[in-house]
Amino acid sequence: QVQLVESGGGSVQAGDSLRLSCTASGRTSSNQAMAWFRQAPGTRRELVAAIGRADYATYADSVKGRFTISRDAAKNTLYLQMDSLKLEDTAVYYCVSRRGVYSGVRADDYDYWGQGTQVTVGT
Repeated sequence: QVQLVESGGGSVQAGDSLRLSCTASGRTSSNQAMAWFRQAPGTRRELVAAIGRADYATYADSVKGRFTISRDAAKNTLYLQMDSLKLEDTAVYYCVSRRGVYSGVRADDYDYWGQGTQVTVGT
């Protein structure tokens, strides 16, 4: 089992930055695939960014150039640096991981989920 705990969410204004963190514990591996998903009210969960083998990263088109996913293996921590935040980035953000090393794009690809952290972007 893997436990994931997110932190760093909050309320900011459009154009601001936030950094989300996710600390993993349990049966973790430095090379396992991890990702951030988000879900806004009335919408389906969507992939924001994923990181896998050799720290290869992929991003949703809506966040490319604004968000950066990274991890610190020594700290078992995943990060999401979010810059130039927009109103449409408002959502609950979830940290996820899977047993394999290759990242997926679907929520079903991931085995473990954190409880989520709220990000609210206002004017």
